[in-house]
Amino acid sequence: VVGATPQKNVRRECPTPGDVIVLLGGRTGRDGIGGATGSSKAHKLESLESCGAEVQKGNAPVERKIQRLFRRQDACQMIKRCNDFGAGGVSVAIGELADGLFIELDKVPKKYDGLDGTELAISESQERMAVALAPQDVDSFLGLAREENLEATPVATVTEEPRVRMVWRGDVIVDVSREFLASNGAPKSCTAVCAAAEPLNATTPAARLNTSFEERVRAVVCDLNACSKKGLVERFDSTIGAGSVLMPFGGTRQLTPACAMVAKFPVIGETTSVSGMAWGFNPYLSSADPFTGAYLAVVESVSKLVATGFARDTMYLTFQEYFEKLRTDPERWGKPVAAVLGALMAQVDLGVGAIGGKDSMSGSFEDLDVPPTLVSFAVGTGHVDDIVSPEFKQAGSRVVLVAPLYEEGTMRPQPQSLVDTLDTVQGMIARGEVLAAGTCGYASSADELFKMCVGNGIGLDFDKIKDPEQLFVAAYGSFMLELADGAPVPAGTDTVYVEEIGTTTADYTWKLAAETIDLARMQQAWEDVLEPVFPYRDADEAEADVPYGEPSEAPAATRAPSVAGSARPQVIIPVFPGTNCEYDTAAAFERAGADARVYVVNNLSPEAVSDSARELAGLIRASNILMIPGGFSGGDEPDGSAKLITSFFRAPEMTDAVRELLAGDGLILGICNGFQALVKLGLVPYGDIRPMDEDCPTLTFNRIGRHQSKIVRTRVASTLSPWLSQCKTGDVHSVPISHGEGRFVAGDELLVQLQGAGQIATQYVDENGTPSMSLDANPNGSVWAIEGITSPDGRVLGKMGHSERVSAGCYRNIPDYTYQPLIEGGVAYFTA
Repeated sequence: VVGATPQKNVRRECPTPGDVIVLLGGRTGRDGIGGATGSSKAHKLESLESCGAEVQKGNAPVERKIQRLFRRQDACQMIKRCNDFGAGGVSVAIGELADGLFIELDKVPKKYDGLDGTELAISESQERMAVALAPQDVDSFLGLAREENLEATPVATVTEEPRVRMVWRGDVIVDVSREFLASNGAPKSCTAVCAAAEPLNATTPAARLNTSFEERVRAVVCDLNACSKKGLVERFDSTIGAGSVLMPFGGTRQLTPACAMVAKFPVIGETTSVSGMAWGFNPYLSSADPFTGAYLAVVESVSKLVATGFARDTMYLTFQEYFEKLRTDPERWGKPVAAVLGALMAQVDLGVGAIGGKDSMSGSFEDLDVPPTLVSFAVGTGHVDDIVSPEFKQAGSRVVLVAPLYEEGTMRPQPQSLVDTLDTVQGMIARGEVLAAGTCGYASSADELFKMCVGNGIGLDFDKIKDPEQLFVAAYGSFMLELADGAPVPAGTDTVYVEEIGTTTADYTWKLAAETIDLARMQQAWEDVLEPVFPYRDADEAEADVPYGEPSEAPAATRAPSVAGSARPQVIIPVFPGTNCEYDTAAAFERAGADARVYVVNNLSPEAVSDSARELAGLIRASNILMIPGGFSGGDEPDGSAKLITSFFRAPEMTDAVRELLAGDGLILGICNGFQALVKLGLVPYGDIRPMDEDCPTLTFNRIGRHQSKIVRTRVASTLSPWLSQCKTGDVHSVPISHGEGRFVAGDELLVQLQGAGQIATQYVDENGTPSMSLDANPNGSVWAIEGITSPDGRVLGKMGHSERVSAGCYRNIPDYTYQPLIEGGVAYFTA
């Protein structure tokens, strides 16, 4: 994850005596006590019992509240310094903010009673921040925190004397000088011996197989480190924030892995600035030669960013290091020493510096040690229009290899040659000469070229390759480029090797001399490797006899009349604990011509809940549209999602406000978590808040049994709803999904009623526009492939897909992305 904030929001000051330290966010418990030391020691089988409490318990809804507060300029500009509660808890998070501190541990909010002073001081309970404020800003800051439904408590003050004092129950239990803390303890030293590296072979194991070309390629792409990870990656939300420039997998088939994460800066309003992050690491290289492994990890991470359209001179690095327990063994100490030196050498050679990192020297479990691990992350900034992705775009393109020269007898590129190669590729992308770009990593050119083919089902004819053996070489720092029509093949130089290797084809095969590889069969093998562990496809063929309804236009008589006279309809968007789509939703409504107001529901106390219900009811009565956005409100376990939202809207005052909105021709929209709330309230499909019974529909766990995030296709099945007034029945749109409980379930009788009344609004469809029960098309397994339904008059719409998660420049590696004008339809209901 890459964060960003406007520079005007950042205040850089040293706290002064009298300043106040406010603890913000979650409460403190025993979880995480010993976490810092626990992550830095070797473990044994007994550790499962003796060290289980050292793991912190996360609280994502509270973390989300902190994110909201820290996006506010008025809050950020009060903060002189800030620290998160990582290792060491209060003692470190607050102890690092100023030289002199007086910390009152009794004021630290607790999850439960019974914690002693030591536990309060060192607990690493998560989702907490410590902020240093001027005394005159404290009350205002606490008020802003309350507005965000966030607990905030003053717990310490900055003192003149440079000592850290902690008081618990009236007793000073810590009193230590800053001079001693800053000394870092007694001087320590150790002898390190960097062992001679094992001989490295630049060819992958597959290249050394004495088999056919096809079998060697299969061995490369089916390696556990190279096979498809789609079922794993789709567990994580890839579209939140409506700023994803590249999806994790690209192409019409969403199969080609992106070389880097790319997202627009998370600012309020539109931006064309993007951040990118890529990683590099090969555990086998690092085990044989930690120096070379770390060096090439840096090369790989930087190369991936260059292949994505970022400039080398704007990049920075951060390292994640993980090594075995070092003890006093010089040979064991030599591994991190060699790795750090290798990473340093790469930084010097590339002119890219590391500005952060995290390390642990505890990777030992009884007699098992982790391999020497230095993962390099390269981070850069750029413009959305400069971004390219690795999937081949069209048939008939020339494919070229651009590569550096390599040091004799090693896998390391010659430094100047590597820089020249990176700059050559960077220049070609900047001039628009490259349609697709990939770079070699763990598993050689054959692996990357295969992945470049699968996204759009495009083949490759190696009609110009000079030496096919180079396809099986782990050539770090080399690039495979699909040239744009009319783009010249770059000239090679003394330091940059260039070779045209082939042409993309509409035939989904690889052709090399007399041998042809069926890529469909190769793709099947590539996807099969991790399918038993992280499934994402159907085990059997999907049902072919599901009675899908044909799309139908709603009769004109059933359409609600337009409400005239409102230049900009008013939209109220409530935010409950766990809601995470309100920014995306508000921006979408503003773009469509509405005025959107976000209201944070406060549940810090029973009185706050009552006040929020009263205020929100008034805001609903003053609005034209109620929109309940997505998220994971209050957690989705154990009784299903949207529990808190449903309970809140069943309060009499809230129910009355919703009914008044609908009686006055208002509209309601619920997406994802909001859809779940509408179903459990009865607003869809019944059009009113009503008691639930066994005949009511519901939304339950995805058929695959896990959360899923991807782009799906949905078809408009009815235009009964004003929300779909700018669509035609049969229209197919691309819509992001991100949910674990999205499977719509209803009885057959109700389904027939919904179909006959035109209340089935949208359905999941395959690439042919046909509603489908296939997991690829209908990832949650909803009956009749239903993605969205409406109330009887269409003015309440609930759907799972996040139609709001779109902004200019998003999803550049999804070539057939088709925007759904859902929100525009709702706004036009009042303005047309």
